[in-house]
Order: sequence, then C-alpha cells, then structure tokens
Amino acid sequence: MDSDTDRERHREKMIKRKAVQDAEVASKAIAEKGLLIVHTGPGKGKSTAAFGLLLRAVGHGWKVGVVQFIKGAWETGERRAFAAFGDQVKWRTMGEGFTWETQDRERDIAAARAAWSVAAEMMADPEIRLVVLDELNADLVTEMAAVKHHFAAGVKAQPGIEF
Repeated sequence: MDSDTDRERHREKMIKRKAVQDAEVASKAIAEKGLLIVHTGPGKGKSTAAFGLLLRAVGHGWKVGVVQFIKGAWETGERRAFAAFGDQVKWRTMGEGFTWETQDRERDIAAARAAWSVAAEMMADPEIRLVVLDELNADLVTEMAAVKHHFAAGVKAQPGIEF
C-alpha cells in the first residue's frame, strides 16, 4: 500500500501535469474549423475509426452522411447499426465490389463517378455536418500513425469530432 509520502508525491505530480495540460488547451485559439480527416496505412481499422467518429457526431445530434464506394454488393453490419438513427444518418452504399472482382474498368470508373456525385451532394448539404467516404480509393490502404493533428495547430477539441 502507498505511504502518505507516496500519495502526496503523486498528487503533486498530477497537479503539475494538470497545469501543463491546461496551459496547452488554453493556448489553442481556434474553437471550430472544418477538417479533412484521412485514415490510411497498411493495417486494419480505417473504417472502424471513421464510424467511431460518425457515432460521436450522431451522439451530439449532428446529421451525418456516409458513402460507401465499393460495398454495393455487401450487406454490412455498420449499415444495419446506423439505420437505427433514421433520418439523422443519410447512407448510400454504392459500387459493385472490389475492382479485381468486377474486372471491368469502364464499369468501375462509372461506379466511382456515381458515388463521387452522391458524396459531393452530401458535402454541399448544409444540414450534414460530417460525411464519411468509406473506401473512397477502392483499395485497402491503412496506416494508423499520427502524422498531423489539428490540436497541434491550435484547434481546440470539438464535440462530435474528438468526444
């Protein structure tokens, strides 16, 4: 069990840590800013991270949109789960599957253009505050490593984005 000295040392350390953290947060001048958030890299978890972000936004009452670029032929669990939120989530599953399965370049290009058109409409809709473009690149590229974060550039944590 910790001694009184250990507990006091820990408490003082946490007071200093809190002061440093509070100063860092206070130094951020930009309260809210439109962001482009890209999840990419060689590992799994990109869509999961994007749907976690979507769930936080829905939790804050935001209207959100999703365009799935290649999952048109699939019945996905995330689509079924987000259907419970009704009109708060505008969802479009498009495409015909992976390009190596369709093997028709012209058809794949047409499907990608159609999905992009839907995505552009969602991004232009002032009621929709967050749009997830799932599998936009039609390939699997996952690299979950911190490359750049808006907090380091002075943007405070935003409801629906970070929490």
